[in-house]
Amino acid sequence: MVSIQSRHIDNVYAVATQTAQQASPDSLVHRSWARCVRDHGLDPSRPTPARILPAPELRAHQEQLAHFLRAARAGMEDIYRRVADLGYMVLLTDAEGITVDYIGHPAWDDQLRKAGLYLGADWNEAHAGTCGVGTCLIEQVPLTCHQTEHFDATHIALTCTTAPLFDHSGRLTAILDVSALRSPNARESQHLVRHLVSIYARMIEDADFLRHFRGHWILRLGRAYGLVDVAGEVMVAFDESGTVVGANGGARDAFAQAKDAPRQLAGSTIADWLGMPMEAIWRLGAGASAMPFAHTVLLPGGEYHASLLAPRMRRAMPAAAALSAPGRPDASLDRLAGDDPAMQALLARARRLVDRGIHVLVEGETGSGKEVLAKALHHASRRSAMPFVAVNCASIPESLIESELFGYMPGSFTGGRSKGMKGLIAQADRGTLFLDEIGDMPMALQTRLLRVLAEGELMPLGAEAAQHVDIAVVAATHRHLPELVAAGRFREDLYYRLCGALLRLPPLRERRDMRHVIARVFDEERSAAGHAATLSEAALQRLLSHGWPGNIRELRNVLRLSLALCGEETVEVEHLQLQEQAVRRMPPAPAPMAVDGDTGAQHLLDALRRHRWHVARAAQELGISRATVYRHMKRHGIAAPARF
Repeated sequence: MVSIQSRHIDNVYAVATQTAQQASPDSLVHRSWARCVRDHGLDPSRPTPARILPAPELRAHQEQLAHFLRAARAGMEDIYRRVADLGYMVLLTDAEGITVDYIGHPAWDDQLRKAGLYLGADWNEAHAGTCGVGTCLIEQVPLTCHQTEHFDATHIALTCTTAPLFDHSGRLTAILDVSALRSPNARESQHLVRHLVSIYARMIEDADFLRHFRGHWILRLGRAYGLVDVAGEVMVAFDESGTVVGANGGARDAFAQAKDAPRQLAGSTIADWLGMPMEAIWRLGAGASAMPFAHTVLLPGGEYHASLLAPRMRRAMPAAAALSAPGRPDASLDRLAGDDPAMQALLARARRLVDRGIHVLVEGETGSGKEVLAKALHHASRRSAMPFVAVNCASIPESLIESELFGYMPGSFTGGRSKGMKGLIAQADRGTLFLDEIGDMPMALQTRLLRVLAEGELMPLGAEAAQHVDIAVVAATHRHLPELVAAGRFREDLYYRLCGALLRLPPLRERRDMRHVIARVFDEERSAAGHAATLSEAALQRLLSHGWPGNIRELRNVLRLSLALCGEETVEVEHLQLQEQAVRRMPPAPAPMAVDGDTGAQHLLDALRRHRWHVARAAQELGISRATVYRHMKRHGIAAPARF
């Protein structure tokens, strides 16, 4: 292998030096080699390790591409199903070469990460040298970078086939990549893959085009009459006046070849572009099935059959009108905050995430309202009429969590229901799954959850075939998951998958709208109890001065009890049962201590002995939940002495 790498390095140097002296070299690979040496200052004899972006930087790249990811993900999953058995994986990068989504076999995680075929990897040519993604970003054409065509000698085992993805305005948006760690030596072995990647790239572009212009009329043109309604090669969006507002890649190509077309497609009229009156264009949408060849359009590329797609939704209202509209979908989000700047910024961000197909991770202290925020996101979405299923990952025993989440088929195990059971994930199908305390999920279950998020499929216990599920996922934790990832207690790929967007809830003591929160919770509790009581100013000031380590949950409990104690009268200070020790700010929680392996088992045993087998106190010292303590006691065979 060393000799192969040495010959590769010598060849790259020789070709790059010679190519750099040519005015316009024919081979795009050789052009790239020359750029790597001349422009990027790369050295093929000095391998560059894979560069994986940290989570915050990766999130920023994913958020910029959020509008595109949903259509792209559907295409990625479909192409992966076709090539997975051949050893390929699929990734998507943004226009800077950063991998924002990927699908690969979990068993190859370590190899894929080492090779850079992983979430957050930087494949820009300036860093990685000649490669499928980086070179495609510059050439902007479908291409295959096969084995020794890579610049970096550490990549010569890879084969990477890519295609550029453009948005409705023709701007380069992303790169679709299908790669394999190993492949036949012959470059011709990748021809079918290249064809497949090109087809799916156009399908993803067109799906995003149809989504973006779903409020406009869309003219679809195709050479095959029977397929024009489902696979129009040329698509042009226009409004009621006939003004063109967008075109897909096929239309832009056809427009570029047309001699008599307007100088600019966007802003021109569809009638001018086609050379036919609007009355004839409107007739394209009617009676097509009765006259198979009546609706045809002649373009430079030949004769096309036409189909007209009507708007599938009303246009968005102007911002001012939308804000004043009664019963608007995000009203449930509005109720969560008053004039606190941090909360208003969080809610503004949350509104932009609704119906974007992005998984959300909510961080916040215990009782700060993570589930309330998750429900508000659900009610603000198009899934609001479907189930909202909440799962507390810390409260379900490890022996039951797999069957509870994934369900099981009849006869899967002794003691199960005779008809089997539908799992919580399946119950959330077409709705929202809320995973509370996700940091306490056992590692084995994390792998299975990753498949659900990556492929949209789950496998109940005892099932022979996977079931498709369509869920929006909101996860929540009071911990700092990157620390758990660093400690090896939480899967890094699952973290990236869950953390499509991060929302951090501030604790109640730091909120400037505490008065608003108190008033809202008081009204809710008063209505639930059927009370007419009021809150005195002295009681309000006492509540405002409290430290609230239990946050909104503690506030709700205090107000509920105060209403019970005051009867129908005013709630006074004496009705507020505040824990004095709770007024002091709670010390920061200790960093979670690893309890896996032999050393972890000893840590757990020592903590239990120090606290005389008081599980809650031991859990607090270790920085983990009681359910996690019980799980690890069972795993390590630790049992309390009989006298306890």
